[in-house]
Amino acid sequence: MRWDNLTAPPVEGDPERAAPATPPLPLALPGAVARTFDTPEFAGMTFYEVQAKSILNRVPGQSRVPFEWTVNPYRGCSHACRYCFARNTHTYLDLDAGADFDRKVIVKVNAGELVRRELAAPRWRGAHVAMGTNVDCYQRAEGRYRLMPQIIGALRDFANPFSILTKGTLILRDLPLLREAAEVTTVGISFSVGFVDEHLWRTVEPGTPHPRRRLDAVRALADAGFSVGVLMAPILPGLSDSDESIEATVSAIAAAGATSVTALPLHLRPGAREWYAHWLAREHPHLVPRYRELYRAGAYAPQTYQRELTARVRIAARRHGLHRGERGDNRSLPEPPPPSAAEQLTLL
Repeated sequence: MRWDNLTAPPVEGDPERAAPATPPLPLALPGAVARTFDTPEFAGMTFYEVQAKSILNRVPGQSRVPFEWTVNPYRGCSHACRYCFARNTHTYLDLDAGADFDRKVIVKVNAGELVRRELAAPRWRGAHVAMGTNVDCYQRAEGRYRLMPQIIGALRDFANPFSILTKGTLILRDLPLLREAAEVTTVGISFSVGFVDEHLWRTVEPGTPHPRRRLDAVRALADAGFSVGVLMAPILPGLSDSDESIEATVSAIAAAGATSVTALPLHLRPGAREWYAHWLAREHPHLVPRYRELYRAGAYAPQTYQRELTARVRIAARRHGLHRGERGDNRSLPEPPPPSAAEQLTLL
């Protein structure tokens, strides 16, 4: 997918406390408005405001995900997860998959208007819409741009089923809207909590809310009547795949009132692979040989490792009264493709 749908001229107007940024515009974003904000949480970040031409994205037919349509109001993500699979999409914008992905965020400022217009189109048949499947729609920028209330409001008004996957506790701001939507359509909510170790969180997911805060949000949503699933994702080889880590994480997920837990072992696509590898070599050099062995054939660890890991999570989930089911689950574990010579990659 390229970025032809982001080339419409922007609408002028500064959000509160916004100041024009100085970096040149990426070649792929002519006419965008670049902004910085004079607040600590956005230090070092640039936001490229664009007027998108379309917002409902059809998932390619070869994809293994269990949904056909997505909405992504942002590109790039301040969560700065070292392993984020979406990193390589930034290279389509003449930006890099590393620091640029974390610090240069594209904002589709007309996302809410577009959702409403496209849901009203005669050709639209009310298919399920998934959000948070590329970058997090509740990253910090959402606190300023407030695109999700407009999007959820449109989906509610058209009684269109949707789901949200997030690490962002900001979703609680929109709880009243989510409850209104749930009265007229199916609303699925999932959180991503791969581990609860604080040191690991600070180093590998530095821009996200603390895992315990995410689980507090799970509890708040469960108390509001939602069936909330948790993706234990990703599970990091040598870092969060021990029996102790799995037990602590599954126990915390169950205590938060989640209805299910789904294990997703780490996969490393190009872009994310290189960025994660540099972090691993700096922070955990003793694990580099193991990763070279696990990911020598491509983006996915061997199926034997994946099956053994998911089996251990499943056993822990049953022990804590969690059984994976349809409600609350917005994604399923993808079956990795067989290794091929064309997919051979290097880790460091």
